[in-house]
Amino acid sequence: MEPWPQKDQIAAALRQISAGFAALADAISADPAQPPADSRHRALIAEWGRKGLTRAEASTLFRKHGFPPQAAGGWARGDWLEVRDDGRRYLTDRSLRWLTEQESLDD
Repeated sequence: MEPWPQKDQIAAALRQISAGFAALADAISADPAQPPADSRHRALIAEWGRKGLTRAEASTLFRKHGFPPQAAGGWARGDWLEVRDDGRRYLTDRSLRWLTEQESLDD
């Protein structure tokens, strides 16, 4: 029996649906007094910079900017941060490029 030829497309669509539900949940539970997630992402990345952080330091930084520490796992899976051989967490070039692009949009 041959595997489904559309399985990759189905998997991609399910990931999009999942991301949509996560965005909807964030919107429903958002604290109106808190800045939007994009602003908090920018602040987090700007503060982190090129420093390597321990797991505890990264968790503290995520909390400081209104994200659960578990968000770091999603960032790692999405290639926004990486754990290097020294055990510290570093932002990837993708994260730093995104921040630069966001800052240029403000200009």
